[in-house]
Amino acid sequence: MTALQLGIGAVNDVVDAPHDAGHKAGKPIPAGLVTPRIGRLVALAAFTLGLALAAPSGPIAIGLAAAVIAIGLAYDLRLKGTAWSWLPFAVGIPLLPVFGWAGATGGLAPMFAILLPAAVAGGAALAIANGLVDVDRDRAAGVSSVAVALGEGSARAIGIALLVAIAVAAGGSVAALDRGGPATLVVGVIGCVPIVAAWLARPADPRRREMAWRAEAVGLGLLAVAWIEVVAR
Repeated sequence: MTALQLGIGAVNDVVDAPHDAGHKAGKPIPAGLVTPRIGRLVALAAFTLGLALAAPSGPIAIGLAAAVIAIGLAYDLRLKGTAWSWLPFAVGIPLLPVFGWAGATGGLAPMFAILLPAAVAGGAALAIANGLVDVDRDRAAGVSSVAVALGEGSARAIGIALLVAIAVAAGGSVAALDRGGPATLVVGVIGCVPIVAAWLARPADPRRREMAWRAEAVGLGLLAVAWIEVVAR
């Protein structure tokens, strides 16, 4: 999965290189550290490596790996810069735990009936947060995004609402399974991390918004790990 995400990121940088030259000159291609051709070769090598590493886990893992590539390319080549840019995140993020679990066990546990809808909400929330990072640049360049389409206030409110729903689902499911007070408390506290990060991103400072977006992503990742660990006991 790391290789697949590397490939998606490389394609993204190749596609964005002309625009980044005037707005994000520190990125690898505009900075002259690599050429677009090298970027394409890196993407091809990463995709090949990712599929090869998935192959020993069976056809389900290979199919999921191919789906991840397709979703990533749909974002890079078509949906990025549109009001539908959130969709690949909402669909692709849930495939991450599915890929890991199915690759390790050959199937899915019942807990995914709750985890997957929460992951869809998490993917949408991260897409909104990512859009808010660049909303000023996108608006100035005439580029659309979910944040531009919704407006900053509405986008932020929807993102926070999604994160709250995820935290409630995580804490509620752990409590319902009677895994103990400490486990519920740990999951609840971790679930608050992305919510607080989204709230602190309110000032119109792109660097602060980017830090908040990263904190949201890390917080949701930690929540997923803690949630699965507690529920799978």
